[in-house]
Amino acid sequence: MTITPEAFSDVERHGLYRAIRERRDVRSQFLPDPVPPDVLARLLQAAHHAPSVGFMQPWDFIVIDSVDVRRQVHAIFERENAKALENYAGDQASLYKRLKLEGILESPLNLCITCDRSRGGPHVLGRNSIMEMDMFSVCLAVQNLWLAARAEGIGVGWVSILDQQELAATLKLPDNVYPVAYLCIGYVSEFLAQPELQAKGWRSRLPLEELVHGNGWGQPLENDPLQEALRNLAAAA
Repeated sequence: MTITPEAFSDVERHGLYRAIRERRDVRSQFLPDPVPPDVLARLLQAAHHAPSVGFMQPWDFIVIDSVDVRRQVHAIFERENAKALENYAGDQASLYKRLKLEGILESPLNLCITCDRSRGGPHVLGRNSIMEMDMFSVCLAVQNLWLAARAEGIGVGWVSILDQQELAATLKLPDNVYPVAYLCIGYVSEFLAQPELQAKGWRSRLPLEELVHGNGWGQPLENDPLQEALRNLAAAA
C-alpha cells in the first residue's frame, strides 16, 4: 500500500471508518441531557467545513430549543405520518404503525439545516448545468455534522415526514430558503448494532458487490482485485 505524508494514521483512519459504520438515524434512544454549547459549536463547524459548489456555502443552521416550536413541527409530522400510512396495507401497515420515526419532542435539541438558493448570485461557478448542486452541497454539510456527532457520542435523527411548506412557514423562512434537513440531536442511551429499520425487519442492507458496475450500467467489473476486495469486505462484515 502506498503511504503519503498526508495519509491518516491507522488509529485516525479506524476512527473515521468507525464513525461511518456506526452512524445511526436515531429515533427512540434520546436522553434529556443537554448538548453542551462547545460540543454543538464543533458540530456546526464540522458542517460548515463541508464542500460546496462554487464555494457558495448555501447552508444556514436554525437551532430549535423552543418546546412550542417543536410541538408545532411535531403536529406537522403527525399529519404527514397519517398520510404516509395510507401507502401501506396488511402486515406492512401494521409494522409501519409500530415504527418510531422521529424524536422531535424527546431529543433536547432540534436543528434545521436550510439551503439559500440565491446565495452566490445568479451565476454560481459549477452550478450552470445542475441547478440542484446547492441542495446536494447542503446534504454534504448534514453528513459532516452526522459523522462528527457520532464521534462525540451524540445521536442524530433526520425527520423527513414533514410538509416542507408548513415547516418553512413555522420557521419563518424567506422564499429563497428551503428547509433541507430537520434533525433531532442529543445524547442517547445506546447506538443500535444495526440501523433501526433493518433491525425491525423493514429493509435489509443491499450487498455492495451487486451495486458496483464496470464502465457502464449493468456491466460486470473487469477489475478482479476489486471484486476480490469487495468479497473480502462482505465476508468480514
